[in-house]
Amino acid sequence: MAQQSILGRIGQLARANINALIDAAEDPEKMLDQMVRDYTTNIAEAEDAVAQTIGNLRLLEEDHREALENAQEWGVKALAASRKGDELRAAGDTAGADRFDSLAKVALQRQLDAEGQVAAFEPQIAAQAEVVERLKTGLERMRGKLSELTAKRNELVARAKMAEAQTRVHDAVRSIDLMDPTSEVSRFEDKVRREEARVLGQQELEASSLDAQFEALEDEGERREVEARLAALKKGTGPPAISGDR
Repeated sequence: MAQQSILGRIGQLARANINALIDAAEDPEKMLDQMVRDYTTNIAEAEDAVAQTIGNLRLLEEDHREALENAQEWGVKALAASRKGDELRAAGDTAGADRFDSLAKVALQRQLDAEGQVAAFEPQIAAQAEVVERLKTGLERMRGKLSELTAKRNELVARAKMAEAQTRVHDAVRSIDLMDPTSEVSRFEDKVRREEARVLGQQELEASSLDAQFEALEDEGERREVEARLAALKKGTGPPAISGDR
């Protein structure tokens, strides 16, 4: 995976507006679950890429260090060969002096080559180090987004479960209101009261009928008394005496 591609994906994911995505989603919970999976996968890939980039940087740094050591080593060798050539020349050994001067030149050339490698590695190391820092920063932002996603997802699931529970309670309460057992008791009580009232009415009716019968008996007694007195008048015996008890 190319570094620019990695940086582009990290930047895109890190800049994602989670709230806006949730608002636009038909099923936010499923969308967040998918995003958590995507972020987890991308973070794992980014971690591998960052690790590889860091490894490449460490190799460049190692090559730079070796080139620098080589330059220093060839410089020491060039100095030693030059000094030996000077000693031989002072002793009158021109041929030997020329040979060591030639060795000094070879060492100096190797030193220049090593210094060239050192110079070439330095901008590469700087560029690679910058990429590593950007990747690390982006990776941390992705991890932060993953934490935010996970928290949003957990919050949403909890709220959805709470809303579902509230809906069930509301439906239960509504069904209780529609089928209120107290209303059934009230209707039964009304029925009992009506039955009690009917019984009272029958009792009152029966009582009034009995009174009427007794009144009828009394009226019959009086009628007979009147007839007897009338008969007595006609016989000339006069009305019967009224007793003091009456």
